[in-house]
Amino acid sequence: MKLIRFGAKGDEKPGVIINDKWFDVSHLVADYNEFFFGGNALSELKAVIENASLPEIDKDTRLGAPMVRPSKLVCVGLNYKDHAKETNAPIPSEPILFFKSTTAIVGPNDDLIIPKNSKKTDWEVELALIIGEKASYVSEEDALRHVAGYVLHNDYSEREFQLEHNGQWVKGKSCDTFAPLGPFIATTDEIEDAYNLKLWLTVNGKKVQEGNTSNLIFGIPYLISYISQFMTLLPGDVISTGTPAGVGLGMKPEPWYLKPGDVVELGIDGLGSSRQLAKAFSFL
Repeated sequence: MKLIRFGAKGDEKPGVIINDKWFDVSHLVADYNEFFFGGNALSELKAVIENASLPEIDKDTRLGAPMVRPSKLVCVGLNYKDHAKETNAPIPSEPILFFKSTTAIVGPNDDLIIPKNSKKTDWEVELALIIGEKASYVSEEDALRHVAGYVLHNDYSEREFQLEHNGQWVKGKSCDTFAPLGPFIATTDEIEDAYNLKLWLTVNGKKVQEGNTSNLIFGIPYLISYISQFMTLLPGDVISTGTPAGVGLGMKPEPWYLKPGDVVELGIDGLGSSRQLAKAFSFL
């Protein structure tokens, strides 16, 4: 099943994609939130929609992030060897974790707002997963039963804020609009092999990132188990698994960063694609 949320910002409703058509299911579920992912609502919705008559949604309708703001958006840094190499960082001996503020979450095709005083706004295509069953001190063997689905994520980063202002990376990761998610959440039955998905990203039509999840340093079961040793993962929480090489910070002979007017497009096999237009920060 493919889960979407549609409508104006702050007024999104839950929907599904069936045979490439969009349908409204807001009369069947309240929203895609912690309650939905943590209970039986996902399986119940799947059973109901098979025989239900659903209102169709015009595809010109805006898509929001495909889940209500989660309690956490946990990211994994330097989880591809080629990305670590391009940034002159050592290969991690264990996962590097950081948070993005959930206020950074936006819809897949919403504008990217380059932050005030930013000179180094960068892109990162990533596979993210959505937690279903609550996870605390889980084993690798049991980890995948805690996954509700997968989603495309652009982990935007302001490299000066991240790397030159001391402290944790969260400063450069949490600006408004820095976490476009979607277009949809694909439930686990939709993704045949999460460990062999192609990722790509273009800037103004030029392909800059092209990778495969088979090259993750730390795989999905390990990440879920590892993270759950340090915090409880709640239903609806997002774990973003890292980005392959090709980010602006790693460009040669010198870094290349986004400016107003740039268009970023990205996608992952089975998870669709998204598009963001970069715009300058304004109080208006």
